[in-house]
Amino acid sequence: MSQLIGIAIRQKKRAPMELLDSAFVTTEKGIVNDFRGKPGNRQVTVLSKTAWNTACDELGQMLDWQIRRANLLVDDIDLQEKTGKIIRIGEIQLKITQETDPCKRMEELVAGLFKALAKQWRGGVCCRVISEGQIKIGDKVEII
Repeated sequence: MSQLIGIAIRQKKRAPMELLDSAFVTTEKGIVNDFRGKPGNRQVTVLSKTAWNTACDELGQMLDWQIRRANLLVDDIDLQEKTGKIIRIGEIQLKITQETDPCKRMEELVAGLFKALAKQWRGGVCCRVISEGQIKIGDKVEII
């Protein structure tokens, strides 16, 4: 069974990511205090540790996951081609709305990262919050 192994937010555009041990997630604000949390199809982003490690292996270097600027890091779960599916994390539910396409910022941070993330949904998924609540590191994660 997969679990939540990372939570990160940023206060504003291009701000550094802040790592958290827990967070409250709402349908109105996404992860509370996160810059992107407004309602819509990109409210919360989820990254698979397996996919991230594959991208890092391709680059030949291990990078901190928050460089990707995703909100949530989950282990041992395949997010590829899961649009429309629901991810349950602890007591919340997120609907996968689309692949998270890497942006030019990835290339600014690490040469080759854009290309490594552009394959096989390695950049993760975008989600809309459909059920709110508290999440914390170690929460069980499943696609339902």
